[in-house]
Amino acid sequence: MNTATLVRVASRSILKNKMRTLLTMLGIIIGVGAVIVMVAIGQGAQSQIRKQIENLGTNMIVVTPGASNTGGVSRGAQSFNRLKIEDAEQLSREGTLLSAVSPVIMTGGQIVGGQGNWRTMTFGVSPGYQEIRDWSVESGRFFDWNDTRAKRKVALIGKTVADALFPGEDPVGQQIRIRSVPFEIIGVLAEKGQTAGGSDQDDAILAPYTTVQTRLAGRQFIAQILASATLPADVPAAQEEIRLIMRESHDLPDWAEDDFTVRNQTEIAEAAQSTTEVMTLLLAAIASISLIVGGIGIMNIMLVSVTERTREIGIRMAIGARGSDVLVQFLVESIVMSIIGGVIGIGTGFASAAVLGHLTGWSMEVSPLTVVIAIGFSAAVGVFFGFYPARKAAALNPIEALRYE
Repeated sequence: MNTATLVRVASRSILKNKMRTLLTMLGIIIGVGAVIVMVAIGQGAQSQIRKQIENLGTNMIVVTPGASNTGGVSRGAQSFNRLKIEDAEQLSREGTLLSAVSPVIMTGGQIVGGQGNWRTMTFGVSPGYQEIRDWSVESGRFFDWNDTRAKRKVALIGKTVADALFPGEDPVGQQIRIRSVPFEIIGVLAEKGQTAGGSDQDDAILAPYTTVQTRLAGRQFIAQILASATLPADVPAAQEEIRLIMRESHDLPDWAEDDFTVRNQTEIAEAAQSTTEVMTLLLAAIASISLIVGGIGIMNIMLVSVTERTREIGIRMAIGARGSDVLVQFLVESIVMSIIGGVIGIGTGFASAAVLGHLTGWSMEVSPLTVVIAIGFSAAVGVFFGFYPARKAAALNPIEALRYE
């Protein structure tokens, strides 16, 4: 028989008992649908994390304090802080692969102004911070180097702070007090959203680092230094350049370890992505169990079908059909049943993912490759679990099959 005839005969046999066929395919439908939903959740999470990492800034490199050792035991990352504003200034002067450098001084406190008060973090940064973080201004302007050198008490507030203190109005030109120090609002930052860790980037205030250091923080050491490479391809070289300049700035001998840590945005992204990839694979593996259960259901029904059609098989063999013809016929029936179930399962999975995304607000994504793999896996289940019943049918003795009642 040719392929078209085999598919037609298989479809006719499948449709003889519609309810049994539907119940047989139910396992495949649920399995494929579950895989689609689980993969959609995982890929959506990966996409969301990629967007959040990109939201951090352009070609960003982060310098943080290093680890200290007490009695040969490490006290953990950022436990030994020797970062200073002078380090950032030296990086800015000597860095040939850096487009912008900014120290970051962090201090918390109560903010009073507008229609109430709000507790948030104030970040002392340089004008280069805007380029590094690729953070545009919704209204007003970003402070410049004149503001920084003059230690002016000017600030930009995030969208969350603006909504909390100045709901429904433009806060530019108004004053707030940060720990009793008056600051003029010169701009409102564009909305950034949450980080991969879930913190609100818009719940922040930016001010010149010179002002924050002298008026608010009063500390010699700073939290971190941010830098931006000129080009994406320059990030590894820029990272090494920063390391060498920092070692020189800290007068570290050749034998001494770095007392700081330099990381780039790619490393941060890869760490987050690896976690979500493992989660996606785990979810898909759990959902695949339903496909195995569905395959077992197909095998059971095909075995029943072989028993019911034993006399039919005997007649086919008596008029010249070979065992291989019978095997292919039953195998095609199993594959057709699996593929139909897979297609219905894909539709069910897409619909379920859309409903789940709408109800929870989660990001859902399904790549075309996932759909192809789902169809291929459905066909593979049909071949794997349909082979034994098909082989059993092909191995029947024609004379005994004809005598079967």
